Amino acid sequence: MTTLPPVERFTSSSGVDIYRLPMLLFPKDFTGHAFVLDGAGPLTLVDTGSGMGRSNEDLLSGFRQIGERYGKSYTLGDIERIIITHGHIDHFGGLAFVLDQTDAAVGIHELDLRVLTNYEERVIVATKALGIYFDRAGIEPSQREALFAMYGFAKKHVTSIDVDFSIGDEEVMDGLEFIHSPGHCPGQVCIRLGNILLSADHVLSRTTPHQSPESITHYMGLGHYADSLRKLLRFEGIELALGSHEDAIHDLYGRVNAIRASHNRKLDRIRKIMRDRGAPMTIAEITQAMYPDVDGYHVLLALEEAGAHVEYLYQHGHLSIANLQEFEAQPNPAVLYELQV
Repeated sequence: MTTLPPVERFTSSSGVDIYRLPMLLFPKDFTGHAFVLDGAGPLTLVDTGSGMGRSNEDLLSGFRQIGERYGKSYTLGDIERIIITHGHIDHFGGLAFVLDQTDAAVGIHELDLRVLTNYEERVIVATKALGIYFDRAGIEPSQREALFAMYGFAKKHVTSIDVDFSIGDEEVMDGLEFIHSPGHCPGQVCIRLGNILLSADHVLSRTTPHQSPESITHYMGLGHYADSLRKLLRFEGIELALGSHEDAIHDLYGRVNAIRASHNRKLDRIRKIMRDRGAPMTIAEITQAMYPDVDGYHVLLALEEAGAHVEYLYQHGHLSIANLQEFEAQPNPAVLYELQV
């Protein structure tokens, strides 16, 4: 059984108490955090967990620990505002459970709003786009069913939910400054509270957050993510960043630059793989060369991660399509990429 760390409290220079609540979001030790904000307008919950497994139980345990460790007897019923940092299920899947216990207003960035309000439509549209991506990536028909099953495994317990307000870029609300940071997700926002940043999944302490091609979903892709990282460097005076997963970050700016360097290494690796092959390659072939040992759900993640980097290289003129006549003549053939001379 996964043992979680205790709830922690951080106080921003703007006087907001931030309670970090750990949760087991998915099986196999995938953990993350929700946050309770006290002192920035109405009592606010940032993210709700996945709603799967023990996630809801861990959320309730976090509220109990706030009382036991810090003497603040909050319950979910006391929450008056809920902010979803982005439209990934490990951040909003528990929203229906929370709303059963509170009438709190729900907010999310406008680019992820339809993920909540038109969830069923969003799954259909995204699944269709993913199928086209599989074709163009060169995925064998025998692999498609397993990949679709991986994509849909966590999506069946969620239904559409009303949203009360949308969040705009650099909007300030009760001292919370929202920084739109697309790339990992179209509507992802970081939240600045004085000298502390809630960095969501935009910047994490150990992991370079997962990337997926913009050809699957607009406002994702490595180009948008790189722009959002550079954007964050403009915000001076952040002394601590709290990601939605992993550890606190005490050097945000150094971590941002380390993530940028990591993605540059991946781009260089793809170019080397293609030079060494000496022949045009599909995204599926590049993925296999980059991540030969992955299995399970990580097969899908690897295919998206490699594809996002191939897409970036193509967008920036480093690659060209070798089978252009076939691409023109057929509906969705596998695309063969070659290094641009």
